Amino acid sequence: MNLLFANDRRGEHAPSYYAATALTRKRWPELKGQQRADVCVIGGGFTGLSAALHLAEKGLSVILLEAHRVGFGASGRNGGQVGSGQRLEQDALEKIHGREMAHRLWDIGEDAKGLIRDLIARHEIDVTFYPGIAHACRTEAEVAHSHKMVEKLARDYGYDQIEPLFREDLHALLPSEAYIGGDLDRGAGHLHPLNFAQGLALACDKAGVAIHEGSLVHHIRPGEPVRIQTQHGHVDADHLIFAANGYLGDLSPRVAARVMPINNFILATEPLGDRVDEVLRANIAVADTKFVVNYWRLSEDNRLLFGGGESYGYKFPDIVETVRKPMLEVYPGLADVRIDYAWGGTLAITRTRMPYFARPLKNALSASGFSGHGVAMGTMAGKIMAEAVAGQAGQFDLMAGLKVPSFPGGALLRSPLLIAAMTWFSMRDKLGI
Repeated sequence: MNLLFANDRRGEHAPSYYAATALTRKRWPELKGQQRADVCVIGGGFTGLSAALHLAEKGLSVILLEAHRVGFGASGRNGGQVGSGQRLEQDALEKIHGREMAHRLWDIGEDAKGLIRDLIARHEIDVTFYPGIAHACRTEAEVAHSHKMVEKLARDYGYDQIEPLFREDLHALLPSEAYIGGDLDRGAGHLHPLNFAQGLALACDKAGVAIHEGSLVHHIRPGEPVRIQTQHGHVDADHLIFAANGYLGDLSPRVAARVMPINNFILATEPLGDRVDEVLRANIAVADTKFVVNYWRLSEDNRLLFGGGESYGYKFPDIVETVRKPMLEVYPGLADVRIDYAWGGTLAITRTRMPYFARPLKNALSASGFSGHGVAMGTMAGKIMAEAVAGQAGQFDLMAGLKVPSFPGGALLRSPLLIAAMTWFSMRDKLGI
């Protein structure tokens, strides 16, 4: 079974709040016949669109192939959170990679946030970046660690946009007894992810990128040029960029062995009106400290967009049942609130939770496995790969130098082993250990 078609209608966005409030209904044509380009990009999400846009701005001819619609995958379905740094915290990165490398990784993560703001402004994308992400902690030990990291970021990284939150501070922002403190990062933020992806696509179109939707890649013939084959056409290109993330399938076994697709789910309530203060008292996003993270924010019409729950197979479970349970654990007073939208999507993780950058072929680059940090780092990865194609591979080589081991058993056994591991961590969360 192919994840691209397991849960979705061919050529259509998921039935999400994002799709209902999409920036554009524009469609791009399917690839037909023989085409030639300097670079072919597979995948129309943040990474592929960013790569294509930056390559076109460098004067290269670019063809982008998307199996469904631009923004179809995780890029158009996620929680919209634009986080600071990397997926791993800086103390963990220092232990694993040393302080110098940890600082370089922090800088790349910070540049990623700046890149998103710059792209929105420079291309006049009709999407708003709202500042602020709160991290909500459940235990005193988690609060202590959170506050320690606030101090560390200020002292060692010169980052002064994050502040500690004690119980009363946190409850002034989000009135939930499930949490007892945390921090607020005003340098991070949130946005409408599908509209950001569509805005990038419109910018690509204006820059001369040939976008082809409904163009599933089913075969790649290595060579110079490399040939990328779809049902009704093919592209011969000097360079190839893989940007399919959790929907890569078997196009690159080397990448698939290290990048694991998992499913995550979001609900959108009815507009809350005067009840919005029961949920959030500031227009910030929130993520908690559970191993399977709960995350939420308000839409522009004051719906609660609440994400939670994971699955590791092909077919989605009952999404409302899966997500409504953790939502009511956080906000039990919302039991009577109507659910207007429920959707799922597939992201990708690695064993280290750091993205996997690689050269699967001599003239091919890949970046994926953003592990829930893909709005910022996926967009940045596209820019980094574009620079590498253009001969400036410093940041690509730095990221590719991070050791990302394969899952035990490779692509064949990664799913059952991950299910066992995630079940254990989920039980640990429930037991509070």
